[in-house]
Amino acid sequence: MVDDRGHDVASGDESSTAAVAGAGPKSLATDETIDFITNKPVRLRGNEEVRQRIARALAVEYGISVDDMARDFPIPVDIEGRRRRIRKADIAVFTPGAQQTLENLQRVVICKPEPKVSRAVTKIRTHEQARQDLEELEDLLGTPATPNAQYGLWTNGLDFFFLQRENTRFGVKFPARADWPIDAASSFGAASGSAARLRRGEAAMLKTAFRRCHNYVHGNEGLPKDAAFWQFLYLIFAKVHDERISRRQHHAPRFYALPAEPFTNEGRADIAGRIHELFDEVKKNYPLFTDRDQISLSPRALAFIVGELASYDLAGTDIDVKGMAYQELVGINLRGDRGQYFTPKGAVELMVQMLDPKEHETILDPACGTGGFLREPLRYLLDQWRAAAGTKGLPDTEAQLIEHQERLAQYSRTHLFGADFDPFLVRASQMSVMLSTGEEGNVFHLDSLAFPGGHLTERHAAAEKIPLGSIDVLMTNPPFGSDIKIEDADILDAYRDGVAQSWVRNRQTGQVEAGPGRVSAMSPEQLFIQRAVEWVRPGGRIGIVLPNGILSNPGPVDEGIRRWVLDNCWILASVELPVETFIVDAHVNILTSVLLLKKKTDREKLAAELGEQPDYPVFMAVAEKVGVDRRGNKIYKCRPDGVPILQDTVERIPVYRNGGSSYRDVTRKKEVVDNDLPEIVQAYRRFRAEHPEPGERT
Repeated sequence: MVDDRGHDVASGDESSTAAVAGAGPKSLATDETIDFITNKPVRLRGNEEVRQRIARALAVEYGISVDDMARDFPIPVDIEGRRRRIRKADIAVFTPGAQQTLENLQRVVICKPEPKVSRAVTKIRTHEQARQDLEELEDLLGTPATPNAQYGLWTNGLDFFFLQRENTRFGVKFPARADWPIDAASSFGAASGSAARLRRGEAAMLKTAFRRCHNYVHGNEGLPKDAAFWQFLYLIFAKVHDERISRRQHHAPRFYALPAEPFTNEGRADIAGRIHELFDEVKKNYPLFTDRDQISLSPRALAFIVGELASYDLAGTDIDVKGMAYQELVGINLRGDRGQYFTPKGAVELMVQMLDPKEHETILDPACGTGGFLREPLRYLLDQWRAAAGTKGLPDTEAQLIEHQERLAQYSRTHLFGADFDPFLVRASQMSVMLSTGEEGNVFHLDSLAFPGGHLTERHAAAEKIPLGSIDVLMTNPPFGSDIKIEDADILDAYRDGVAQSWVRNRQTGQVEAGPGRVSAMSPEQLFIQRAVEWVRPGGRIGIVLPNGILSNPGPVDEGIRRWVLDNCWILASVELPVETFIVDAHVNILTSVLLLKKKTDREKLAAELGEQPDYPVFMAVAEKVGVDRRGNKIYKCRPDGVPILQDTVERIPVYRNGGSSYRDVTRKKEVVDNDLPEIVQAYRRFRAEHPEPGERT
């Protein structure tokens, strides 16, 4: 079957277990999962978690059909000094469409249990250091019983060792390789390969690749974590730049490693030369980088990282996948000490989907941290464009990829803005936007609470592009906490007619009112509420993450702030989040809510003062589950007896054969993550269909 973009889309052979809707069990035991290869329950013991990740990566990244895979495939092995014995390949890959026989075996995978992560420096082993482990793989790959087996992989989920079988006059050899080719019939790691032959990253594997690169630099180069992080980012953006130029100018990529290069001194030197040349070009093309930015890694480290990343198509990889991989590294290296709790992915998605930003609207996050509220609108808009074109769920063609990147880059140049007080987080956000669009975007180093004043020089550029009262949609998770109060009188003076008043309760009326005193300190999140309202235009929408105290404490200060909000805004929605939301990603135990507001016009505020404001309904929800427990373990919907529930899900998997590509819809059983946030989004949309936003249309 051919889709409307000319792709060959196979719907799946009904004889294939993985493609049969409704087949298999409806629930799982607590220690079971659905095998990616057979679509049947398997116990999560020993190496099973690693095997499941690798099987999925073989399908999603390498385009190998599950019909051409087998688990625990027996292979007869001749061992010197012993009789022939049978050993099993944890995953065996066969010639596409052929019978699963020894003669048709092409690739062999050995999976070992993932080692426990310690707090010590994680050193990445070399092929030489893993020599003893690789003997088992060589036995399976080199036996005469498998004459067409070409490639092998040994992994424990952290270490990845690729081998290629070479038949020579003097016997079988197993040279080390940095990766596998996408298509076993294609040449291995050719430098002339076009960007179209790169593979698009799968979430778990790209996160692993990023982590391995960072750990190699940190553990093998002797650099502290933050220095290792920035060195790794330099290479990421050399890669991004190389993909962009090679696509647009139709020439071969320069961010590559020939098969043997990472394993010889001469080859490593050649890789290092190409990378330094690329990064010099990056510094000339992007103002984000200066001459002070220098790659200081050894040729060995550069060769390792290039070997890990060269075959990935970062531009073609989903924004969400890149964002998760990037955010994980940022989170462990740049956590702030000024109340900066990086916003969990679920909360970001909730706010973006409920506020529903449009392509013509300008977005600002005045406390952008690592850029979650800048990256997610890009993904949201891209999903909408694909849905409008009828291509949602399909990877972009090369032409669509270039078109979408140009469109996202244009949007980030003209409509997407961020700001932060921390210069390192400013840079991290710029790089996050650049990873998604190829453009560094508009992220300003400024004090948003002091804006348009303050002492930071970028306030002048920000005042030209995003003056107060100009923003359509503002989304933010401001720093909060009583231990980082704002005491600067110059800043507080700008808020004394608003939230920074000495709120007291009138003993006679019981109402909260502004007292005669002057406040000397306020928590930053209190001031950020007013600043957010001031920054949007009348009719502009606001999403802000706040500690629950502001919304529920009975004291006069919090009640006074709530009254100020009601005087100046329409309340669109309030969603309370469970404590698990921030424990996992931000490592902070705090109850928060997402508050959505719409700024009133002057006429609407006057009507409210005259008692002429109409009553209006407010959407309110309490999320009890966000898909993870307090330790970060996924939680699933279960039957009353505690057994996880399964449902059929359709996934579109790429298939690469003979230099071409197609896509196959595969129906498989999956556990249902217990997450209230997507359901709250749908409930809000139904609510808005029945109750349009209050206030004038602007």
